[in-house]
Amino acid sequence: MARNVWHRLREEHAVTVTRRLPVRFDLSVSAELAVQGPVSLTRVAHQVRQDMWRALQGLRGFSPAVRVEAGEGALRITAGGRMEGAQASAAAAHQLGVLLDSPAHHARWLRHAALTPSAEERAS
Repeated sequence: MARNVWHRLREEHAVTVTRRLPVRFDLSVSAELAVQGPVSLTRVAHQVRQDMWRALQGLRGFSPAVRVEAGEGALRITAGGRMEGAQASAAAAHQLGVLLDSPAHHARWLRHAALTPSAEERAS
């Protein structure tokens, strides 16, 4: 499998980014992020995926997945993924929870995903 292949499953108000189909969340942590303006759900999902991979890259058999859902003034992020041949540890879940609760990461994800007025028109 090519290293750059990511499946993007788009729904009306949500996007899921995963390496493998079907999507499975054997390890899963969720968080909500307040948002002030329009953002790209796909960009948020990829930023979370990158940071999650950096934090959990030593976890054997792990295949990451991230789901981002848009709500009224907030995003609900579910991060985790599939575990092949291993069990997700409490330490891995804790590490992922720390990442999803990090205000510094929230700010970076939202800064990267902010849509400008011209980008909004293209996204429509």
